[in-house]
Amino acid sequence: MCGGATLLAFASSTQAPPGKAALGVIAALGAGILWGTMYIPYRKAYLTGMNPLSFITFFTVGELATMTVLALSYRGAVPLWHEIVGARTVLFWLMLGGFVWVIGDLFQQYAAKYVGISRGVPLSNTNQLWGLLWGILVFHELQGGSQRVYAEVIGGSILMALGAVAIALSSATSREHSRWQDAAEREGKRYGIADGYVRASMEGREFEGGLSRRSFIDWLLVGGVTAIFVAVAAMARLPRFDLNLTWAAAVSAAMLFLLVGCGIALWRTTRFS
Repeated sequence: MCGGATLLAFASSTQAPPGKAALGVIAALGAGILWGTMYIPYRKAYLTGMNPLSFITFFTVGELATMTVLALSYRGAVPLWHEIVGARTVLFWLMLGGFVWVIGDLFQQYAAKYVGISRGVPLSNTNQLWGLLWGILVFHELQGGSQRVYAEVIGGSILMALGAVAIALSSATSREHSRWQDAAEREGKRYGIADGYVRASMEGREFEGGLSRRSFIDWLLVGGVTAIFVAVAAMARLPRFDLNLTWAAAVSAAMLFLLVGCGIALWRTTRFS
């Protein structure tokens, strides 16, 4: 997978402004370092039995707060507000992208919980393959490119796919499972969490009582978020760009088919526990 990513990096560097490709590589390496440390709280949360729905809710709040502070620090409140108002016709599409990202990240959280970070995270990063399909077939991004660029992009994606297949076929041994259980027991004792709760969570089942009823605050949050989406959708305008509608429909249908299939399988096995 690393080799495939390297080929894709070489292909991308040919499209960068002169002298800027190295800056992009440095930025990517910096992102990799930070994302690597991000999996420490993942492991802590799931060893102690935290539900991915709860984890990603708090995780997303942390992201929003961090980006708000950074944006205000770099741009200032008034310029930032002017930029948001100026981009009001595309806010819906940005929020829709965020909505899809959160759903995908939720699946990644379940993957990290049930097959571990070393398997779940690399497998979820096969989004590169979907990006390849959208970029080449739908948005015509490589039109006019040389054969070398096509070979690097397609070859890199195929290498990443082969790496993902190898990871998916690696099965966990009984020794690995016992290490997980020992670590979960140790973390549970450290934070004073009931052993039964931790074990139930690792096995994908509810612990004593099941799901709680929705409160007024729950419905208030859902209603508020829905109202925001409706408001920005009313201001949205369809962006103009060249795309292949036939391939867009085909790729969308394939993604929805897999999404529904994976969602049903996960629900039957874990009830989203």
